Amino acid sequence: MVDDRTPYASHQEIEQLRDELRRLKEEQEKQKNGRHEDGQPKDEKKEESGEENEKPEEPKKPHPVRKFILIALVLVLAIGGLLWWLHARNFESTDDAIVDGHTSGLAARVAGTVIAVYVEENQFVKAGQVVVDLDPRDYEAAVASARGQLQQAQAQQQAELPSVPVTRVTSQTNIANAGSSIASAEAGVAAAQRNYEAALDRVREAQATAAKAQSDVDRYRPLAEKDEVPREQFDQVVATATSSAAAVAANQAGAQAALKQVDQARAQLAQARQTAGEVANNAPRQIAIQQANVRSRAGSAQMSRAQLEQALLNLSYCKIQTPVSGIVARRVAEIGQHVAPGQEVLLVTRLDDLWVTANFRETQIRRMVAGQSARIHVDALAQDFDGYVESMPAASGSITSLLPPENATGNFIKVVQRLPVRIRFKQGQNGLDRLRPGMSVEPKVRVR
Repeated sequence: MVDDRTPYASHQEIEQLRDELRRLKEEQEKQKNGRHEDGQPKDEKKEESGEENEKPEEPKKPHPVRKFILIALVLVLAIGGLLWWLHARNFESTDDAIVDGHTSGLAARVAGTVIAVYVEENQFVKAGQVVVDLDPRDYEAAVASARGQLQQAQAQQQAELPSVPVTRVTSQTNIANAGSSIASAEAGVAAAQRNYEAALDRVREAQATAAKAQSDVDRYRPLAEKDEVPREQFDQVVATATSSAAAVAANQAGAQAALKQVDQARAQLAQARQTAGEVANNAPRQIAIQQANVRSRAGSAQMSRAQLEQALLNLSYCKIQTPVSGIVARRVAEIGQHVAPGQEVLLVTRLDDLWVTANFRETQIRRMVAGQSARIHVDALAQDFDGYVESMPAASGSITSLLPPENATGNFIKVVQRLPVRIRFKQGQNGLDRLRPGMSVEPKVRVR
């Protein structure tokens, strides 16, 4: 296929050829009517009308040179048309094409009031250049607050760090003390047991003494009744027996007290062992609790550090920088304007990465593939550039439009679709810096 205007151009050339042939024929007819066969004018013909009436008029033969010129002209036009068709069928072109490029919209990342705008429309900007300033005072205060919270969290973390070793040492001391208490209680039980056994020995000894004293009383009583022994001696024996009986009772009471002390010592031993078990069981838990507190303090410090970093980021966002180099296509921000996060303030057009979006008819891309060379005519510059087909389209323009066609319903009329082909400019050409997105171009792709 050829250019969109090829059918119209061919028809126009044919009409021109027809008009030229018609004009030549009319000139020949005029020349025939203006002269006789012998080349005399019409006035002389009237004067010699008598002679001519006597001789029959012969038709004038066309000049052989004119005939040759006409045939040669037709052949030249036919050969030229054939050569033009043979040449034109190797190219596909369209005038439905524009220069395309990346357009970056700069938007505010934080809310604030615009206090300065450093660029104007159609001004060149470099990547990283500050173009808009927002009022930073609120974010400076947020940074100071976040920094104070971080210092407080770090201080609490430092204060909590020694608690783990302190708790570990305390737990070890408590375990040792519990062991000492157990040993002391065991010694107390052993001492009380010995005291009890000694009290039992004293009871048995007192009982033996009391039994002897009672036997003395029983032995002296008949003698005293017969006055064979002095009454004072008998009374002494009775008193000794009474004293021995009292000693028995006292020793028995002491043994009972010693037994209670044994029971009390055993109870203290059981309590000491229970306490030691609780201390041994609670020591790891107390250490774990302190370690959890330390981790909690560390987490709080980390969160405060993240809040400080976010506050610093928000403060840095008060200076809006352009991420790419290009030309400011539209300026939206004005001094005193309040902007919200995501609100566009500038529109920057990149000039270092331009291409052509050419919308060819679907019948034109039959032999078109990526990599084929192209010639691009830019209307605004009246200049041609070299390029190549970078990629073929993924879908037609109607499919990717906002409202794609729905051919499954209603009447269907077949329409030739257009598909956007991307054509890339070759680097190193003069005039590439003058190209702008949106310029109309006419690309011609060599498909064979």
